[in-house]
Amino acid sequence: MQETFDILIRNASVVDGTGAPRYPGDIGICGDRIVRIGDLAAQRGKVEIDLAGRIAAPGFIDAHTHDDRLMLSSPDMAPKVSQGITTVVAGNCGISLAPMPHVPQPVTPPLNLLDEDGKWFSFPTFAAYIAELKAKPAATNCALLVGHTTLRVVTMDDLQQPATAQQIERMRGLVREALEAGAIGVSTGLFYEPAIAAPTEEVIAVCRPLKEFGGVYCTHMRDEADRVVDSLEETFRIGREVGVPVVISHLKVVGEANRGRSQEAIDLIEKNMATQPICVDCYPYTAGSTVLSADRAASSSRVIVSWSKPLPQYAGQDLDAIARQMGVSQEEAIGRLSPAGGIYFRLDESDVQRILQYGKTMIGSDGLPHDASPHPRLWGTFPRVLGHYGRLLGLFPLETAVYKMTGLTAKNFGLKDRGVLREGAYADLTLFDADTIDSAATYEKPIAPARGIDTVIVNGAVVWRNGKSTGSRPGRVLNRETQSAGS
Repeated sequence: MQETFDILIRNASVVDGTGAPRYPGDIGICGDRIVRIGDLAAQRGKVEIDLAGRIAAPGFIDAHTHDDRLMLSSPDMAPKVSQGITTVVAGNCGISLAPMPHVPQPVTPPLNLLDEDGKWFSFPTFAAYIAELKAKPAATNCALLVGHTTLRVVTMDDLQQPATAQQIERMRGLVREALEAGAIGVSTGLFYEPAIAAPTEEVIAVCRPLKEFGGVYCTHMRDEADRVVDSLEETFRIGREVGVPVVISHLKVVGEANRGRSQEAIDLIEKNMATQPICVDCYPYTAGSTVLSADRAASSSRVIVSWSKPLPQYAGQDLDAIARQMGVSQEEAIGRLSPAGGIYFRLDESDVQRILQYGKTMIGSDGLPHDASPHPRLWGTFPRVLGHYGRLLGLFPLETAVYKMTGLTAKNFGLKDRGVLREGAYADLTLFDADTIDSAATYEKPIAPARGIDTVIVNGAVVWRNGKSTGSRPGRVLNRETQSAGS
């Protein structure tokens, strides 16, 4: 009996997102689901794609993004779908677009990484933000975190102090509202000035509703340099006392003095995984990117200015060259450029490779989509893992790399029927050439679609084809399935 599919993918090499070996097959899609995988030579599709042996994989899941605003301001999500990403986890590092009952002026850093002017901070509740995403869908799916720093900004007058019992109660109420609306967890950015003053006990108290809702706790830890072990221990404690899985964001060891300590960090994480659910993500670069500051610049071998509000003409230039042009010290140049963003070269390549290769590590881009000259990770993270680190350096087989970007991430975040290619799963797929896939984005030219990506499909709709967006916006707000938490 002949079937007709909405989309029929022929002659695929199927990498299913579980880590299992690839196998040849055809994939039949009806509506938003994969309905058949196998030999479908006798069947037909309204749209047919012949991969001629190229790879069909689950759509990549970006475990760490700051796409809260991008989904509304640029809903084609070109930086993401162009590299095969079909789902983004937004609201990381304590920074979320909602809830924001009143907009602080000027926008408190690091919230200005989402919106420097504040006009997008227009959602008084998390429910209002989700309603807008549902009314005006993006090309990608999203899973959303509510940010602890955002909560501090909207409930506290003095961010240099620990929250009072009353302020904690208000923040906890906002967490509950966000989780009821559909957020999957809480994020913190204890590294950043608005949250540095928050003691561990404040974070635990604010996050208490997470257990009831089966949420996750994601953190940009307090210190990723000399005190990385102390920060890991704090993270584990928060997870234990709240009773939820923790996600360590962009695991790294910062600074010359800490080179090689990635093994120490991984060993400690692995040891604690035996007694509590812990997840890890990372990005495949030796430079990070955030707000421009003298402290961070002083510990970096190189700094690129990614944006500057008062002096936008310097975006994309090295800080030392800017300082020479101005005839001032780097610190004085930073003062003139600020508010601004910076790309900081502070990591060792061997540590990056060790963390990437660790079997439990998910992939997250941590890209900042509103920077004038962004870090290349915004456009290049996932193809760089597959091309540079997988195919060229041989850190892992293709099946393992895909698992780190799909099945592992879906499991850790409780995203049901995502991250795998099997009958009945949602039709989120990335079709690519394993021999050519790689990042085209560089520090010098950071805005560039990846090489080797053929087609990207979200919920059964093609969103990227022939090197450009199709205009289709089938993205959904995803909820967390709690029974898979920590599995």
